[in-house]
Amino acid sequence: MLVVDHLKCNIEIAKKNPKVFYNHEYLENVDAVIPRIGASVTFYGTAVVRQFEMMKIFTAVESQALVRSRDKLRSLQLLARAGVGLPKTLFTNFSKDVQHIVDRVGGAPVVLKLLEGTQGLGVVLAETQNAAHSVIEAFNGLEARIIVQEFIKEAGGADVRAFVVDGEVVGAMKRQGKEGEFRSNLHRGGSASIIELTEEERETALKSAKAMGLGVAGVDMLQSKNGPLVLEVNSSPGLEGIEKATGQDIAQKIIRYVEKNVPGSH
Repeated sequence: MLVVDHLKCNIEIAKKNPKVFYNHEYLENVDAVIPRIGASVTFYGTAVVRQFEMMKIFTAVESQALVRSRDKLRSLQLLARAGVGLPKTLFTNFSKDVQHIVDRVGGAPVVLKLLEGTQGLGVVLAETQNAAHSVIEAFNGLEARIIVQEFIKEAGGADVRAFVVDGEVVGAMKRQGKEGEFRSNLHRGGSASIIELTEEERETALKSAKAMGLGVAGVDMLQSKNGPLVLEVNSSPGLEGIEKATGQDIAQKIIRYVEKNVPGSH
């Protein structure tokens, strides 16, 4: 296995012989790639993955699915179309009618998310109507596009991540935000523990990964009184937290998935 920094790859585009040049040589005789693309470098990362696809190389996460998953708005639209439970969500193009926006998602408190945010950054909880108005107007003033979502109080600052590989849930954990913090991201000091998913949560996770076209996905859900509600489907989910919480070798499951799809690699 070779770890390649995709940002240092040169992409040579040609009709008959597409190539990837890396570290003074061409990457040849590659059986498969497992993309791990950071959100801030989605554009170039997906271009490199697409180049491997043009070279007829199997990829554990397809470039198109990667692009889809990074577009928060498009993701939510695809999930809604697939019939997956979601928190009430509103997206607006700098609308001045802030009261209507807040009312439509059930009133304060509301969660505001920057379209470009990641790892819990750019996510704000506005606890009162006034706070919601101030924050939405501030984001509008900065011309920052935001998604407004209802706040699921009963989730208690926790969410569930189901790790899906090849149409199967291979591990699940509950992430609890630290005291006074409604975001449960492990990067933000949250803690993780193993959890047994309900049938409905398992189904929701599988349906979400399928709707996004992802062979490997981390599906983040909130436990609400109306069943599981999907927050996000992650196309390069971290392994450390889930492997520690579940004691499962998730990386090996991804390798098995790749082997299954590459002829002659067993």
